[in-house]
Amino acid sequence: MKTNYSFGRDTLSAKDVKHSLGLSGTFALWLGANVVVTTILTGMLLVPDLNFSIAMSSVAIGSIIGAIPLVLVGLMGQRTGLPSMVLTRRAYGPIGSRAISLVNMCVLIAWSWIQALLAGMSLNYAIESTTGYSNLPLMTILCEVVVVLIVLRGHIGIERVERWAALVMMGLAALVLYQLNKHYDVSMLLDMPAENRNGITLGIAFDIVIATAFSWISSSADYNRNCKSGVIAVWGTWAGYVLAAIVAMGLGAVVSGLSVLNGMDQTYDPTRLLSGFGFGLPAALVIFFSVMTTNVMAVYSATLSCMNVAPSMTFWKPALVIGMVTVFGALIPGILDQFQNFLLIIGALFIPAFSVMVADYYLVGKEGYDEGLLTATQQQGRSTAFIAIGSYLIGATLAAYWTLLDPLPFGASLPVFIITGALYWLGASVLVKTPVESYK
Repeated sequence: MKTNYSFGRDTLSAKDVKHSLGLSGTFALWLGANVVVTTILTGMLLVPDLNFSIAMSSVAIGSIIGAIPLVLVGLMGQRTGLPSMVLTRRAYGPIGSRAISLVNMCVLIAWSWIQALLAGMSLNYAIESTTGYSNLPLMTILCEVVVVLIVLRGHIGIERVERWAALVMMGLAALVLYQLNKHYDVSMLLDMPAENRNGITLGIAFDIVIATAFSWISSSADYNRNCKSGVIAVWGTWAGYVLAAIVAMGLGAVVSGLSVLNGMDQTYDPTRLLSGFGFGLPAALVIFFSVMTTNVMAVYSATLSCMNVAPSMTFWKPALVIGMVTVFGALIPGILDQFQNFLLIIGALFIPAFSVMVADYYLVGKEGYDEGLLTATQQQGRSTAFIAIGSYLIGATLAAYWTLLDPLPFGASLPVFIITGALYWLGASVLVKTPVESYK
């Protein structure tokens, strides 16, 4: 029986990739992906635990560095035409790839839980402020229905939505920042003393910022496989992501700092600062558009991950199931309270996993990264699966230890990424003698 790799309007096959993304489209895609309230919330976590200038410096440096692996994995997708989870088959083997796909699917669903709830909250605020009607569960369900409908259109539908949403979000974000500066003394943030509230050190801040970039690594090839060239994939992704991170995390840091300076409860929600001036609705729209576009990408990539585990499934089935799971998860009480821990878990799970993948492609060799990965049942000529899994487990253990038990003053992300990749490269170079020719 022939395996069905069709994804509605999309396909896993590199032969059917449309290369529809130009530079502006790629830039808009990654800008829209990261100008999102969860990234704003990341910036909120940094202030007042860190001085505002130090917090923004860690955001800039961490985003610039964290975007590099994101770009490298996206470039793999552009060169091969294959999605992220299919690309893991070369290093990890079919079984290891399925395990990583399951973990990736679960993390993306959890990420979508947070986004679905925030989208519902912002839509509920907008409806309530204009009509007086409030129903958060209903608004959350409506938001997720729209997400699933967009996902079912495939990557073309996502690209069209992201392009326009990115413009709307940046315009609204600029308007929100303008109003904040108009009604509050933003310059006071520069002299605001550090105050320990969330237990954020400079090392943890750096880790959180990098973990935000790593949260997209598992999806970057899913979208950049459609880029028209490698140059577009590199510069469009890097510029879009870094600019979005600085704008969104900067907005979060400003909102958090101003809420503390003005005697309010620390909040990530700009509507609470602006509603008193009749400007809460635009702020709510920023959150709504940003979360919806990011949630679309998360659900789409979670569906691709599911299909890598069970390729015979038709696309719409896992998309609908994942959408339903997202709705129910979003209604879990207190889910936003676990956001910081969730970011640290992402770092522990994905930094070592994709360090192996990057090292395999760029250092060990590109042989075998072709259409044969789609139907591979075993590796031909050599096996790196045990080396990859062993390196990953060591890296994940180090990430957990250096993050939760004995935090490093400069953070665990970069050391874990370098150590894991080096272990895999060394193991593959020494223990594997026969190069991979192909997957058949």
